[in-house]
Amino acid sequence: MDRLDAMAVLLSVVENGSLSAASRALHSPLPTVSRKISELEAQLGVRLMTRTSRRVLLTEAGEHYVAAAREILGRVEEAERRASGEYLAPRGDLTITAPIVFGRLHVLPIITDFLKAFPSINIRLVMSDRSISLADEHIDVALRISTLSEKNLVAIRLGSIRNCLYANPDYLRMRGRPFHPRDLENHGCIAFEGVLSNRFWNFRDGNEEFAAPVRPRLSVNTAEAAVDAAAAGLGITRVMSYQAKKAVEAGLLEPLLEDFELEAAPVHLVHLSQGLMPLKLRTFLDFAAPRLRAVLK
Repeated sequence: MDRLDAMAVLLSVVENGSLSAASRALHSPLPTVSRKISELEAQLGVRLMTRTSRRVLLTEAGEHYVAAAREILGRVEEAERRASGEYLAPRGDLTITAPIVFGRLHVLPIITDFLKAFPSINIRLVMSDRSISLADEHIDVALRISTLSEKNLVAIRLGSIRNCLYANPDYLRMRGRPFHPRDLENHGCIAFEGVLSNRFWNFRDGNEEFAAPVRPRLSVNTAEAAVDAAAAGLGITRVMSYQAKKAVEAGLLEPLLEDFELEAAPVHLVHLSQGLMPLKLRTFLDFAAPRLRAVLK
């Protein structure tokens, strides 16, 4: 039995939540995944997990073994990076995640230029509006537009972005312009689900923060849809300023109630704290950070 391979299979099962999900992630037949776990348990003489119809649960021994296996495989991976020269020249693979709209508008062009400049580096870009765990999903760099809560991350501050209200000028001529957040009750609103409440939006009046009720005519799950619906004159939406920038420049949207908006959200590039940083990661951070700061000015 290949002990390191069995450890990797075990970690995949834990990270993906089931034997079948690990089988798909590893592109390995389900019986092979199950056999390797069973062989590892037989070798150790302990049960590492309890299998149910939907997922697996680690035993106490399994939890300790998984923690040790993760550290061991991490050390092996670092040794391979050193041997391959990854710490001596910018080469290898990077996985980067960014919010969908910001990633498409600003991160992807920078990555394109970076790959042209560094042909020995390959990048996998994951665009998602959810906060992805860097450790669990093997992410090298993440662009975060929020206050950071994780303690094990190294952050590079890039700037800040505001949430703003927007409406089409024709809509405002027909329905009137709101002068205070309480006026939103008299307007049709377009709610961006998953990021903001679709019943109340928070504002600030001086030092006091308050929630203003809104009446959503439409609820959507992407910022692009919210921007498009507002630009078509359906109502007022609230998105991050960069998400509406092109529509504002085209005269399709204009900002509203800017004096009542909350503080801007900080923007960072973050990566996991580690000992010796691979040169490919340092090279990308040095390349991307000043360009993203320029975008956020």
